[in-house]
Parts: sequence; C-alpha cells; structure tokens
Amino acid sequence: MTTPNDQRVNSLTDLARQLGNLERAQAADAATHGAEYSIDQLAQAGNSTVRNVRAYQDRGLLPSPERRGRAGVYSDVHLARLNLINHMLERGYTLGNIHEMLHAWEQGQDLGELMGLESALSTPWTDELPDYLTPEELLNRFPDQEMTGDTLDLAIELGVVVPEKQRFRLPSPRLLNAGAELVAAGIPLRDLLLLLKGLRSNIDKVAGELTHQASKLLDVSDDKPIPQESLHRLTELVWRLRPLALVAVQAEVQRAMHQATQRYLGDRLNAALKGHHEEPPA
Repeated sequence: MTTPNDQRVNSLTDLARQLGNLERAQAADAATHGAEYSIDQLAQAGNSTVRNVRAYQDRGLLPSPERRGRAGVYSDVHLARLNLINHMLERGYTLGNIHEMLHAWEQGQDLGELMGLESALSTPWTDELPDYLTPEELLNRFPDQEMTGDTLDLAIELGVVVPEKQRFRLPSPRLLNAGAELVAAGIPLRDLLLLLKGLRSNIDKVAGELTHQASKLLDVSDDKPIPQESLHRLTELVWRLRPLALVAVQAEVQRAMHQATQRYLGDRLNAALKGHHEEPPA
C-alpha cells in the first residue's frame, strides 16, 4: 500500500530528476550553443503543441526564444523546461502551481520543503475509495419515492453523488450507506440531506477557524507568500492536525448525540418506566 510519505518521496525523486535535466541543459547551453529548434520542432520534441508552447510563454513558464530576424530559436533549455512542465501536469499540478514552484526554484528556494507542504495539503484525509452506481442501482438503495428529482439534485449539490456519463460516482460510499440505513429506519432522505447541508456549513466554519489559528502560530499571513523558514514547521503542523482534528470532531459528535438522545428521549423513557411500575397487578 502506498503511503503519503511514499508519494512524497516518489514525487520528490521525479521532480529532482526533471530539475537535474533542466540544470544540465542550462549548463550545456552556457558552454555551447547546443541543439536549436523552431517552435514547431520544440513542440514535437517535447510531445506538446505549438499552442501550448505559446501559452506557457505567455504565463512565464517558458523563457522567450532567441530572436533571429522574424524567427524564434529555442534551445535544449526550453526543451528541458517543457518536459518538466509536461511531467508536473501529468502528476496533477496546475499551471499556477508549476509557475510558483519554478519561480521558487529560480530564486534558490528548497523545492523539497515546497513539495513536502504540497503533499501534506493535497493528500486526502481519508483512505476511503470512491464507488460507482448506475442510476438503477442508486434508486434501489432507497425505498420508493425517496429519491425524487429534487432530492437527487440536492444530493448532487452536496457532492454525495457526482454524475459521470451514465453512472454516479460516490466520493464517500460510507456516507451514502449510512444515509440508506437511516432512510430504512424511517427518516426521509431529503431531511437527512438538509441536515448534512447544515452540518457542512458548521464544519466548514470550524475547519476554517482552526486552520487560521494554526497558521497564526507560524505568522503565515493570508495575503503573503509562506516564508521559506516556515515551510517545514507548517508541513509538520498540517500532518499533526489531521488526527487531532478528527478526534476532536468525533468526541464532540459523541457528546452532542448523547445529550440530544437524553434530552429528547430520556424523559419519555422515564415516563414509560414509571407507568410500567405503577400498573396494578393483574
């Protein structure tokens, strides 16, 4: 099983190899003119398109070519940078992410720390795998008339189910299974989804405040880049927050459910027991 640390090591190894290729290309280009490419040749050698090459230049990801008359001449440095961009795109990075990392690398920052923080932020907080259901299978999970059109729209809005072509993806099968059990017990599906919507709002607020408080410990401002010296500590803090936040939420849910069941059902249970004891013998 691949762990978050394994993913981080693999990502760092791949990135280091790509950056090594770029550094070697820069050194070779400084010593000799090396290979030269037109924009069409560069796109072909880099398994890309002319349109993408131009777009990367506009975004500052690729340096401008050397101008010779009306022609632009590219070098092995451009090819190595293009290969690096393609590699990072394949690993799921956005062009914005790539721009930030390349800028950090050009400024001499430690990309290992940046990648460590990226791994801590992007690794899912659960090991649960998504599942898929056909429309018929989804309807069969619930009693008749529960999964109406409006209810399905609400489930899609909340991300409980996600339409994908001719089926539905379940980001959290456990959540859908729990809902199906509660519906089978008699609670309307739409009411459950509305409860989930309210719960999400409260959880999002708490998560945002907790993250804000944690970032204040390291003097990380919302509108400024993360200081280089704070990257390692911030990465450690994110990994520590994961189990602690889940424990805190679970403990609070258990406390709240205990109090709620006592408040709503305790008096009725006591009354029932009192009535049972007061019944005259037959």
